[in-house]
Amino acid sequence: MHAYLHCLSHTPLVGFVDPEQAVLDEVNRVIADARRRIAEFDPELVVLFAPDHYNGFFYDVMPPFCLGVGATAIGDFASAAGDLPVPAELAEACAHAILNSGIDLAVSYNMQVDHGFAQPLEFLLGGLDHVPVLPVFINGVAAPLSGFQRTRLLGEAMGRFLNTLNKRVLILGSGGLSHQPPVPELAKADAHLRDRLLGGGKQLPPDERERRQQRVINAARRFTEDPHSLHPLNPVWDNRFMSLLEQGRLSELDAIGNDELSAMAGKSTHEITTWVAAFAALSAFGRWRSEGRYYRPIPEWIAGFGSLSATNRDLINRETNMSYQPQTEAATSRFLNVDEGGRTLRIHINDCGDGKETVVMLHGSGPGGHRLGQLQPQY
Repeated sequence: MHAYLHCLSHTPLVGFVDPEQAVLDEVNRVIADARRRIAEFDPELVVLFAPDHYNGFFYDVMPPFCLGVGATAIGDFASAAGDLPVPAELAEACAHAILNSGIDLAVSYNMQVDHGFAQPLEFLLGGLDHVPVLPVFINGVAAPLSGFQRTRLLGEAMGRFLNTLNKRVLILGSGGLSHQPPVPELAKADAHLRDRLLGGGKQLPPDERERRQQRVINAARRFTEDPHSLHPLNPVWDNRFMSLLEQGRLSELDAIGNDELSAMAGKSTHEITTWVAAFAALSAFGRWRSEGRYYRPIPEWIAGFGSLSATNRDLINRETNMSYQPQTEAATSRFLNVDEGGRTLRIHINDCGDGKETVVMLHGSGPGGHRLGQLQPQY
């Protein structure tokens, strides 16, 4: 079973406040390269971890995690709008599996999402409706927040479910990296804003939505002129974070508290928990390697902008096509991962010979690394 991962920063400011053309061209090349790799992978299913920015989730009910059994993108900041092609029965099965893993996952049959979900689908797949998608909301702005450990465990549970599907799965993480745009906070809200944060903002009048978006655009313009007008970007933290993901050291993030992360990198940096969930999900597929790492602080977009891919596909391909000649030129060796009662068994199959004199040897390892047995030669 193959999985491909891509994590990408999103920004609503694309096309409104852009960096110089050379930087824009560079980012476009990075995204085009990722889109090409994903097209070559040809996913059958997408799992998308993304946050919200008080467009679909509010303080009337604010779950830490929510899986959309049905979902619609609102098209804020000129992002793609419309229904997401969620396979409802598969989403329901996914919800049951994750709940049975001990993760308290909410579900929504009418989930409303914004550019945090729409942009990666649009940029990386060409639109919202090209591949069936399981959209997973992770709260990254509305305190209290779940933190790194819980999102890692969510990702691991998702990965275990995905690994049972026998599909080519694309795992996407959307958000970050370091940034703190002018996102409202309930503790500082006046009566009108408080009403909006408690759910009144779900269907904003067009003029009010336009004013809200213009505030973000104006803040970005000020930030390019005065880097102290908002919380500064933190390239040191961003690169350290990406390196930890590349090295599979996800659990080392568990000890970083929410207040500490906000102080280091900005209050909206918590969106990077989507990246942690994505890499944790990929880990269920076994060994993987990263590729396509990119990072640049882009003040015009109020973001440390990152892009990172990872795959287990080439590793599997190399293992499943290791040809050698122990007895005949037709001899091959391959590996399979088999789930048995919650254990993943790594099966090594040697096929030695051809015709009627084929010898098949089968062995594997359980949790303790013990030998599971060997078939006698079959003639």
